[in-house]
Amino acid sequence: MSIVLRAPATPVAPELLLRPWCDGDADALLAAYRDPVLLSWTRHPVTTRSEARAFLRRSRQGWAADRRFSFAVLEPTPEGERLVAHVVLKEVAPGRPDAEVGYWTAAPARGRGVAPRAVDAVSAWAFSRFAAGGLTRLELLHQVDNPASCRVAEKSGYVFEEVLPARPPFPRDGHRHVRRRD
Repeated sequence: MSIVLRAPATPVAPELLLRPWCDGDADALLAAYRDPVLLSWTRHPVTTRSEARAFLRRSRQGWAADRRFSFAVLEPTPEGERLVAHVVLKEVAPGRPDAEVGYWTAAPARGRGVAPRAVDAVSAWAFSRFAAGGLTRLELLHQVDNPASCRVAEKSGYVFEEVLPARPPFPRDGHRHVRRRD
């Protein structure tokens, strides 16, 4: 994939590079999922090499189908780059006015503004790329007991819209945040 997005540097944080996942990301993906906090919030944990290969395969398939776009979010380090987050745009379809954005942040990157900048970059890209197909609204959903996700939504331009009742596979009520195309 040749798509590369950038989230600009801030006075206290370096620029972020967002790109499609590649096979070489398996070890970083597995390392991120060793975090018990990430495991507690995800429906599809990646804890084995086989699960990492399946995650990466699904990511490629989503891009190929032009319906689901998963980005590895990388931060520069003196040694190269390290994985700090994941952002996904899902449920994109021509003529459909809405889609969903999801994300997670690796433990060492939490609280540093990584997730809002990465979500903002993918959201802006989505509106730009799919405006001609009718995309006018993005949703970000999370469980009510995840206040950090509320802060990420707000910082990345998503406005709280409503509480959603719990429904499988989600055990708790959730929040729907919405960002509209300008």
